[in-house]
Amino acid sequence: MAEEAVRLSEQEERPLEDTVVKIFRCSKVVKGGRRFSFAALVVIGDHAGTVGVGYGKAKEVPLAVEKGIKDAKKSLHKIALVSRTIPHRINGKYRATKIALIPASPGTGVIAGSSARAVLEFAGVQDVLTKVYGSTSAKNVVKATLDGLLKLRNKEMVESLRGVAIDG
Repeated sequence: MAEEAVRLSEQEERPLEDTVVKIFRCSKVVKGGRRFSFAALVVIGDHAGTVGVGYGKAKEVPLAVEKGIKDAKKSLHKIALVSRTIPHRINGKYRATKIALIPASPGTGVIAGSSARAVLEFAGVQDVLTKVYGSTSAKNVVKATLDGLLKLRNKEMVESLRGVAIDG
């Protein structure tokens, strides 16, 4: 009960912020000309270990962004962090994209492309190095980065899984 109250107060403390990673424009040729539709890739997070990714499509950009934010709120994930960085090196993968996430010393900053940077910053990671291999499509990079972050385990998680105490 007390833990739930603490979690709720932390959520109230840190409101979710959002950013648009990329807007995609699609056109359809019809008798009178072209019809455009838009899709928005959106990342939301609280800069403290919670992050979500959403994708929304609509006839107008603001509606697509709104749908993307709504979709992202449905898929919020808690990320294991160690102060300002990630606990260990990890590789994320999504389709033809692979990303290496490497912990960095304090003061390094987020060394990443725009798509991966959005996910990492909104998750609360402040010092990390990244390298993308394969496809650099924004959708794939965002999902591969999220995959890598979800694979992270901190010391407490590993101890509870193994049932032993780890020194260090």
